[in-house]
Amino acid sequence: MMTKKHCLFCDEIVPIATEGDYDRYLGCSCSPGGYYILLRDSYESINSLPHPKKRDMLHLISGYIRERTDCEEKVTLTFSDLETIANSPKIPVTIEDKGNRLLQYLYRHSESAGDPVVIQPLSGSYNLTYSPNLQELVYIIDKLINEQLLIREGMTFKLTDKGWSEAAASAGGKKLKPCLILTAEKEELCREWQETLLPKIEQLGYLPRLLTHDNTQNRDHDTLALIADSRLIIADLTGQSPEVYFAAGYALGLNIPVIWTVNNSAADKLNVHAGTIRPIVWDTSEELAVLLRQKLSYERIEKGRGTAQ
Repeated sequence: MMTKKHCLFCDEIVPIATEGDYDRYLGCSCSPGGYYILLRDSYESINSLPHPKKRDMLHLISGYIRERTDCEEKVTLTFSDLETIANSPKIPVTIEDKGNRLLQYLYRHSESAGDPVVIQPLSGSYNLTYSPNLQELVYIIDKLINEQLLIREGMTFKLTDKGWSEAAASAGGKKLKPCLILTAEKEELCREWQETLLPKIEQLGYLPRLLTHDNTQNRDHDTLALIADSRLIIADLTGQSPEVYFAAGYALGLNIPVIWTVNNSAADKLNVHAGTIRPIVWDTSEELAVLLRQKLSYERIEKGRGTAQ
């Protein structure tokens, strides 16, 4: 049976796992579905702090843990870290700044304006705005609704177009994940990707880079490193480049998700059976942008590194 312990920052009793001199706190309101790590010897020092100090500081640490772990960062704390974190200029102080953190949270968890994000339980989520209590979070939500930045339906929240733009522009917003587009070196094809598709892919939370291939080998170390560092590969087979097949296969070997695409004009000329890789067949770049968004929304590739075909 797993040991349980009181989380000093969100006040929940949670399972812990020991790691040498540290304890890993699992799945509390500070990191729903995740964890943070605390030096075991720091526990009593934190617990022994005067009550006014705890009241002023511990909810800020909870907010810090939640934001950082939600951004897929590992959080390891000691007693000496608390004061530094609480006094950091990165901790929001004003209601406006706290509201921006909620907008950024919704931005990280949605594909576009209008996408629903469920926050449940809301009573355990006031650390999303570094707030000391639920009342302040509800006030911030009402303020954002009045400013037409978000829509609330029960526990479901949606960014408006205005809210999405504001969240995207805020410092500390969504960190774009590296994405590589592999295509043959054809001028018209490259122009379509550059002008129409790359901006759309960026809106989906990725930082796209176009890598073109001619029929000569292009397997240098830098290219392989770019593939290895990517969170998503889009391999367009329209130009029938063997190097696109090779690079995409290399990515699959690294367990990086690959989406295959091909223009309708070349769909019948593929070097592999279409049923094997199930490429997205497209006629126009605008249509492909819509199809890619549907694919990414359905697969939720950004939530993991499983293989998409």
